Formats: sequence, C-alpha cells, structure tokens
Amino acid sequence: MKRSLTRALTLCALLLVCLPLQAQTEGPAPQPSSPGPYRLGERLTYNVSFAQFVSAGHIEFFVAQRGTFFNREAIVIRSRVETTGSVNAALYALDDDYTSYVDPVSGLPFRVQHAVRVGTQTSNTFNDYNQEMGTGASSEPPRNGEFPGTYDLFSALYRARALPLADGDHYSFTVQDESDAYKAELKVVDHDVIKTSVGTFNTKVARLNLKGGLFRGRQIYIYFSDDERHVPVLMTLRSSVGEIRAELAGSQIVPVAAPPGTPRPTPVPTPRITKPPVAPPSVNGALAPDLPFKIGEQLNFQVYITSVTQPVGTVSYQVRSRATYFNKDGLMLTLRAQTTNAAQRIFFANDQINSYINPVTLIPFRSEVNLVEGKRRFNRVWTIDQERGTAVGDNGERVEIPVGTYDLVSLLYAVRSLDLTPPRSNAVSLLVNNRPKTITITSIKREVIELSGQKIPAIQVSLTTDDAQADKFQIRAWLSADATRLPLRLAAVTPLGPLRADLIIVPNIRQ
Repeated sequence: MKRSLTRALTLCALLLVCLPLQAQTEGPAPQPSSPGPYRLGERLTYNVSFAQFVSAGHIEFFVAQRGTFFNREAIVIRSRVETTGSVNAALYALDDDYTSYVDPVSGLPFRVQHAVRVGTQTSNTFNDYNQEMGTGASSEPPRNGEFPGTYDLFSALYRARALPLADGDHYSFTVQDESDAYKAELKVVDHDVIKTSVGTFNTKVARLNLKGGLFRGRQIYIYFSDDERHVPVLMTLRSSVGEIRAELAGSQIVPVAAPPGTPRPTPVPTPRITKPPVAPPSVNGALAPDLPFKIGEQLNFQVYITSVTQPVGTVSYQVRSRATYFNKDGLMLTLRAQTTNAAQRIFFANDQINSYINPVTLIPFRSEVNLVEGKRRFNRVWTIDQERGTAVGDNGERVEIPVGTYDLVSLLYAVRSLDLTPPRSNAVSLLVNNRPKTITITSIKREVIELSGQKIPAIQVSLTTDDAQADKFQIRAWLSADATRLPLRLAAVTPLGPLRADLIIVPNIRQ
C-alpha cells in the first residue's frame, strides 16, 4: 500500500508537468508544431506542494543544446526531479536527472538517459525510443486514430507545448514511464488568470483524463500560458490523499552555444505578465566572477564518529540555478544530510534545507527547513524580510532578526566569501532553532591537511556562539587556502562523540 501511494505521488508530480500530448483530431493531418517551446537556454523551475506540505519537491527543465548526437540531429532537454523534506523522508525519496535527445522535426525522443541518486551513489540507465521510425515518424498518417511514436515524460512536455491548444481542442496520447504506459485524453476547457511568484499569467486551462493505472479518474488540470510558448504555469491534481500542485517558481533564458550553421528556433515573446516584471539576473544568469563558487557546484561529505569505523552519514551541498524565485532574483542552495545504515541503531536523521539567497549579498530571503532526527520532526518555511529585520514562518510565527541574518545553508557560502586571513575574526547572525544567534568566525592558523591521499594547504577556522559556553561544540572547519575556499573538513563535539565530515572528492586546487 505504501509503495503504491508513494509511486502515485511521484508519478503525479511528474505527470503534472510532463504529460505528452501526441495530438489526435478528426482529420488525418498531423497537428502543427510551434518552435517556441524549444527555445535554447530556456530554464523552468517548479515548486511541488502536496496537501499540507508547502514544499514537497522541485522540478527543473532546461533546453540545453542543439546539434548532432549519436549520429542524429537532436535538441537536448535536461530535466531534474526531486522530493524534499518530510515527503522525501517518509513517503518517497527521489533525486533523479533525465537527458532526452529529441528529434527537432517530430518532437519524438530517440534516446533517454536516466540518472538516479541514492545518497552519494549514482546509477545510470539508457533507453532507446522510436529507433525504427526515424525522424519522419510524426508525419505518417494516423492509424486507428493514433499517431505513431512513444514519448518519455519530459520530451512530451515540449511536444505538448508545441500544439495549438485552441479553445475546445481535444487530444489523445500515450506516455511511457519505465515499464508503465498511460493512455490519456486532454481537452482545452477554459481560460483563467493565474498568479504565481514569477508573475501573473493569462492561461488556457486543459483538463486531463487518464484511462488506466494509478491515476484513473483523477482530476488533473494544466494551465498553459496563453501565448506561443505555452509555458505550464500551474498543474494541479486532486486525490483522496490531498492535492498536488506544481507551480512555476523560476523562469529564465540562458544563452547557450549552438554548432555553426545549426538552425535555431525563432525567438518569441515571453509569457504575458500583467504587472511589471522583475529585473532580469546578470548576464547568463551567472554569479559574480569574484565569488569562490559557481552554479552547479556540489560538495559531498562523508561523516564519521570515533566509535564507528564506517561512515555514519552523508552531507551534500549544492549550488542550484539562478532565476526568479518567489518574485525575487535569487540563487537556490540546497543541503541534504542523512545517516547511513551503519548509524541507524545509534541515531536516524534525514534532513533537507533549501535556501533562496540574494546572488550578490548571499543573504537569504526564504528558507525551507525539513528535519527528521530520531523522533523529532520539524517542518518550517521562513519568509525573511532582511530590510525590516523579520522572519515569518508558514505557521504564523514571527521572529525579530538582525538585518543580514543567514540560515544554516547560506552560512557556509558566506564564510567562504569572507576574508579569512589569520588571525582575523568575523561576526554574523544566524537563524537557528527559531531564533537568531551571533556566530563568530575566527581564522586560527594556516596548515596542511591530508585528505583523500592529498596534502592540501588549508586555513583552520573556529565557529563560536554568543551562548554562555561559547565553544561548547568545538566547531572547526578547514577551508582550502586558494581562491575557491573549499570546505575540506568540518569537525565538532556532539553527544555521540567527536564528529568530522570530510569532503569526498577534492578537485585540483590551485596551490
């Protein structure tokens, strides 16, 4: 029962933004296709909520490349799906990447790569689609009222967006997800104005009916922007266990290189927004070149305690995309920490924190905290107003904070950007345990540490609090002495004993 429920939740979240719309009409002619949705560099980010869980997951799409791959011309669509917080811990842990190689004429995929992450391990699978049909598959006349060809979940989204979606239009289609196939019908039934954190959109409302599987009889609605791009602005699914919503949280166009002579889609206007748009991010949605980290950086740690020889946990930090989040230019940072099998009898933890920060100041304006530690469960979304010095929780709790307060994730990146020349000290404010605390970062000394068989010049720093016992936990960090300021090792004293976290993979560091 639990597996069926969790599988349903996962597939619902995927289907809401990825269902293929392989068109079927009364006549034999194939449906026209618009190039607008295949715009190179388009990145769309969605926040997925489920029932009372405000942030149950995230979905991201990126039109990454166009060129020749596996001896065929293709558009490369990269997608990422992950569950977060309590949904990740209690229902279904999902952290997957997909790469779809799509024929630019038919919109059909011919190869799909699926990368599954479990802790620090990644497994990859490859599937071939429509190989026998070739690029002209979609131009064949319908047989028995159906167009030939099979879509994966993600290339299907873009084929759907390329359809006319005129008032009253009716489409039928098939989608393949691993071993599961779905038959569905979609009809454009209404118009609506949808307000999101990105802006306000005029939309076409499409109702989706599924004829089999876990979603039979479910009420699914997809709200496409009423323009040539047909951006899925909002997707909803109602079920007996609660409503799943996938709402557009970030949208940007990142210029990408195309091979010389490669035809590119004609630029089209962005979705109509009925209020002044937010100022776009800096060039390419990138970060300032003097910052010690870049978009896409992922740092993975193994955690050890003295009483156990095997790693007792893993911690992963990641710098996600820069885009418009909750109506602000932001950079998304994530932290995931969980115990391994070696520690289950001692202590269980599965924590996730998402931090949305100002890309220039590195100060957060939103923090999503989901902690599962032993019998403790804590879920809180903080909306942080740095100008007024307040943090308001989704439960209505209001906390007064100093202007410039960090959360647990942004603190690491802030420390890396500080002047750490020994014996310099820096003091910052940190929101932890529902209240602000003053943290003093003191550069102790330069030294060489050995990690993964390498001897690396580092700077040791201490982190102390404004509590009566300022150095109670003896928190220490070793950051690389070069411009990247990589956190090589973290150490502390805990009730379980001395603890340390070592960076698993150390890139070549300029020494």
